[in-house]
Amino acid sequence: MFVFPFFFFPLISAGTWLGMLLAMLIVWITEGSPHYASMDPGQSIAYISDIGAQGLKPLFIAGCCVTTVFLDLAFISERWLRHSGRLERNTTKAEKVLSVFAIIFAVAGTAGLILLSIFDTLRHPHLHDGFLLLFIAGYIISAIFLCAEYQRLGIHFRNKRILRISFWLKLTFILVELCLAIVFGVLSFDGHTQQAAVFEWVVALIFTFWVLSFFVDLLPAARSKRSGASKTDGAPALEMGKGSGGAHVVNSNGYSHSNGNGYTHTTTTTTTNGNTYPNGQADGYTTNGYASGNGLLTDIAATAYGNGQVDGYADGYPNGGYRGNGVAANKPVSSAQNF
Repeated sequence: MFVFPFFFFPLISAGTWLGMLLAMLIVWITEGSPHYASMDPGQSIAYISDIGAQGLKPLFIAGCCVTTVFLDLAFISERWLRHSGRLERNTTKAEKVLSVFAIIFAVAGTAGLILLSIFDTLRHPHLHDGFLLLFIAGYIISAIFLCAEYQRLGIHFRNKRILRISFWLKLTFILVELCLAIVFGVLSFDGHTQQAAVFEWVVALIFTFWVLSFFVDLLPAARSKRSGASKTDGAPALEMGKGSGGAHVVNSNGYSHSNGNGYTHTTTTTTTNGNTYPNGQADGYTTNGYASGNGLLTDIAATAYGNGQVDGYADGYPNGGYRGNGVAANKPVSSAQNF
């Protein structure tokens, strides 16, 4: 069955973003590092926006649109795959709320990046700066919500190493990008445009790795249809028996119960309170009575085991004998074979 490769979304997004940045930088260098009209008089290193406001503006707009649209598709895919069980399901409403807020702020960052590419720094400097702030703040806040969601998922799914890797990748991105964004803002505000331009390029390039972190998140969905984190984890499997009785239930601890006219309880494991049964022996259930080493012998009759012992009695003696936690009532019992 064909499984859609959702992990292509972040690859397309990251490839487009990195390709656009490299193309703009290479063109600017090969043209002799020209001084554009939007640059300050003493500025020799162009901002990304300075290059994008010139002849490469169509490339800048197209690259920003493709990058953010496919990144948002990666966000939405991650949410849907968790909802459908292809990835580890959210276990609490808080995790779902965190995921939704992450998507909302990612869309805000998307709007900021697309709008800043349209309203360039040469013709609309104030709008451009406002949309730049929206872009940076939107994706950093989105990363914080997503990191919080993954931290909670990692607590519940401790055996999923991929969640820990993704959490640390996102936390590293938050800390590094936040520090670099603060330095960039301070330098720009103080008029150190030369240094600020360098930090803008660094922040933009690190954003590529943030996008690629979603490749790590979405890759497990391509390996299986459903994750092991479905709602039926730990529940016994129910099968319909082919005999005259009703249902046949097999659970994870090795017990097999079949319900016909009475109960037959077979096991391959050692039961509690010291009662060990070989394969295929009955556990003392009949339609006329109940005998168990875990409790009180009641009713009129109980079936003895083939090894010479009655469940709930010592050495096969029915009157007053104790075994494990069992308490026997002074009732007659019927003997089995080889008693």
